[in-house]
Amino acid sequence: MPQDYNSTVNLPKTEFPMRAGLPKREPGFLEGWEEQKLYETMMEKNEGKPLFILHDGPPYANGNLHMGHALNKILKDFIVRYKNMAGFKAPYVPGWDTHGLPIERQAIKAYGMDRDKVSVAEFRSKCEEFAHNHVDTQRTQFKRLGVVGEWDDPYLTLTHGYEAAQIRVFGEMAKKGYIYKGMKPVYWCPHDETALAEAEIEYQDEPCSSIYVKFAVTDDKGGKLSAITGSLDNVYFVIWTTTTWTLPGNLAISVNPVFEYDLVKVPGGDVYVLAKELTEAVMKAAGIASWEVLGTLMGSDLEMMKTRHPIMDRDSVVICGDHVTLDAGTGCVHTAPGFGADDYIVCQQYDIPIIVPVDGKGYATEDAGKYAGMYYDKTTPVILDDLKACNALLAVEDIVHSYPHCWRCKNPIIFRTTEQWFCSIDALKDDAVKACREITWLPGWGEERMVSMIQERSDWCISRQRVWGVPIPIFYCKDCGKPLVNEETIEAVAKLFAEKGSNAWYELDAANILPADVRCECGCSGFEKETDTMDVWFDSGSSHAAVLDGRPYLQFPADVYLEGNDQYRGWFQSSMLTSIATKGVAPYKTVITHGMIVDEERQKMSKSLGNGIAPDDILKEYGADVMRLWVASADYRQDMRISKDMLKHLSQNYLKIRNTARYILGNLAGFDPKADMVAYDRLPELDRWALMKLNELTAKVRRGYDAYEFHTVFHAIHNFCVVDMSNFYLDVIKDRLYCDAADGLGRRSAQTTIYLILDALVRMLSPILCFTADEIWQAMPHRDGDDLRNAALNAMPAACEGWAFAEAQAEKWAKIIQLRDWVNKALEAARNEKVIGKPLEAEVTVYMPEAPDFGEDLADLCIVSKLELVAGEGEGYTEEGWPGVSIKVVRAAGNKCLRCWKISKTIGENAKHPELCARCASVVG
Repeated sequence: MPQDYNSTVNLPKTEFPMRAGLPKREPGFLEGWEEQKLYETMMEKNEGKPLFILHDGPPYANGNLHMGHALNKILKDFIVRYKNMAGFKAPYVPGWDTHGLPIERQAIKAYGMDRDKVSVAEFRSKCEEFAHNHVDTQRTQFKRLGVVGEWDDPYLTLTHGYEAAQIRVFGEMAKKGYIYKGMKPVYWCPHDETALAEAEIEYQDEPCSSIYVKFAVTDDKGGKLSAITGSLDNVYFVIWTTTTWTLPGNLAISVNPVFEYDLVKVPGGDVYVLAKELTEAVMKAAGIASWEVLGTLMGSDLEMMKTRHPIMDRDSVVICGDHVTLDAGTGCVHTAPGFGADDYIVCQQYDIPIIVPVDGKGYATEDAGKYAGMYYDKTTPVILDDLKACNALLAVEDIVHSYPHCWRCKNPIIFRTTEQWFCSIDALKDDAVKACREITWLPGWGEERMVSMIQERSDWCISRQRVWGVPIPIFYCKDCGKPLVNEETIEAVAKLFAEKGSNAWYELDAANILPADVRCECGCSGFEKETDTMDVWFDSGSSHAAVLDGRPYLQFPADVYLEGNDQYRGWFQSSMLTSIATKGVAPYKTVITHGMIVDEERQKMSKSLGNGIAPDDILKEYGADVMRLWVASADYRQDMRISKDMLKHLSQNYLKIRNTARYILGNLAGFDPKADMVAYDRLPELDRWALMKLNELTAKVRRGYDAYEFHTVFHAIHNFCVVDMSNFYLDVIKDRLYCDAADGLGRRSAQTTIYLILDALVRMLSPILCFTADEIWQAMPHRDGDDLRNAALNAMPAACEGWAFAEAQAEKWAKIIQLRDWVNKALEAARNEKVIGKPLEAEVTVYMPEAPDFGEDLADLCIVSKLELVAGEGEGYTEEGWPGVSIKVVRAAGNKCLRCWKISKTIGENAKHPELCARCASVVG
């Protein structure tokens, strides 16, 4: 009976599980990190190294995490973990935005509050409670993703110190003259009863009525029209609008002074004043097939003519404005200064009084006449009926247009002229644009997007009609009403907030806040407090002062700001503007943006479409490391696709990396790198080739991390594990690892190589697969100097110059690998033809124009029992594209070694082990 040699084979031994079981195992690693204070240990180990600051943009503390949150925080964690392994001290202070409308809305819903029936103190208390609760919830969820940071002391915009710093930012801007109060049209949300900034607006398509309305001429300034028409009977200016509800606010009609305006007579006898270039389009909209142009005037000739408002008891004057274009309409622009920025500006030039016939809740006021008391959009059908009744409606079309909506409540907003506090942007634009030119933008197009947004934006409306926020620190004289803000008052408020928080603003009278000797210029010592709060973008935009300046272990400016590509008009911009205004420089050196989350069909994810995937669902099925792998697998600078099929595919990629590590761990059983390492110059060239490939990988991975291109890191590592390792190197050295003497040079050389590979791989993977890297690190042997607690506490590997191959050496191995690929195809063909079963049963002859001497055991490299290169032609397997190469495969002569399974003619030579080849017999002894 043949002897059993299985016990003499060095089979892999490891307790590292093949099945990851990440959803169940990861929480245990989190507990271990908490116990060992992983983040704090990172900071201690890196003390004294150069600082690298990634400053966190604060999410709203108003709900559970969605995939956008997960993408954002995981990307930041890649950077923080990498930098802490790459020679830097990279603290990470997470933050939360905890004021404003987003919190108010959710708190009202959660606690069933009626904002109008609870006291300010109670309302603010509930909002604060809600914010803290959701900070706790999100903190736990972020930590579950493996994100490390200063979770025990994050920054919250509601803390006393933060609010005090924000007040000082406001004070510095006021001191420099950037803050002013003015009457201007602003975005207004009737649903939430507050002004909004541009960053709080999103556009949605909405159906509406496009109407053409006739305004009868009552005064043509000395007969300029009647000289052409004969009289003013039936002569009309025609305006066009898509917001019918704004007509009660109409006070004027704007024309462009340099445009030509035709007097167009239609078959019914009416004469319409229309811009020459728009006449045909208007006639088409009105269904008028023929018309006559009686004459033409310049827009400037029409200035100060008067028309009669068709549904309001007043005149509407004709004025000139450069804002009038020929893009659409009639060239005669409906002008309601209470509802539009251009309207407001042009009416200011003519001293036309402002009427705002809609209140803060969206209801028509007494200024709207018969429509008073109606919700603004409910007036539209009534106004249309009235226009028809008085024969003032020339045409109406049903269209769909892009209309601004509130980013939070999703309802349409209106433009409404109100008195608000503003930050002057014109005074900051040049410096902000100049600063943009000195910043690194990833992707590069971010620079022009940011510059254009800054150049095109209007002044920043910073006041909000809310109570849950940081109060605008302005006082008003009780006698003359003049605003009071100076260094003394700002410091008084800042100190108060630092001690008691912004609730004190509502608990104390002005007299209890201001110094006793404060007086108005008029001599009055009595003051009232401003009731508006600051825009939440001012809150978060002050974080560079409250956090970077406020924590001594951080520094200004930050090295990196990283957020979604919607933040060019949000946090990136508000931070830039407050920093330029107060410090004269940008708050960041590099800005990185990621795309939005879309499904496999590139549709935006939403509950209504049913295509949303919650982070918690992924964690339960796959674990955080697969989610982190998803973040690293694609170019995050574009929109990121995700689906269940993609996650399933990624989990397979994850297993390929995991099983490569498991295979190496199994073959390192009994290997002690402190005692068993083989010097590089004693390694076989195949092992040195493997280290050369590792060297190339290391350089590529470092470049990828340094460029924040994490997809190149993942794909390089995955390709290395599959192509260089599993498909070639690990396959070839299996015989050495299993069948050479356990402590022989051949096996120790292979173990040295795979140990160095695994040691580098786990470090390179640590920022991305943080849980798996820690698991591997705990399972593998280590050298002196390694920090055994966690891979993340060790240095990122660097390329070793001594491991590089000369060009000729690298070319030699490229040819060997190409030859091996050819042989594998020939072996597959021979297996299909039943010539052989397994590759070790094969004897291979390769015919080629020249037979180079590679100086390597080609049979071992191709895992066959014999291989010979022959110069010249021969019969055998060939493929198109092989340059004169044919490969003959036959069954090898000899017997099969019962230990290594090679076919060898040396079997039988050893009397003690007659069934073993010479190599195996010598090993067994």
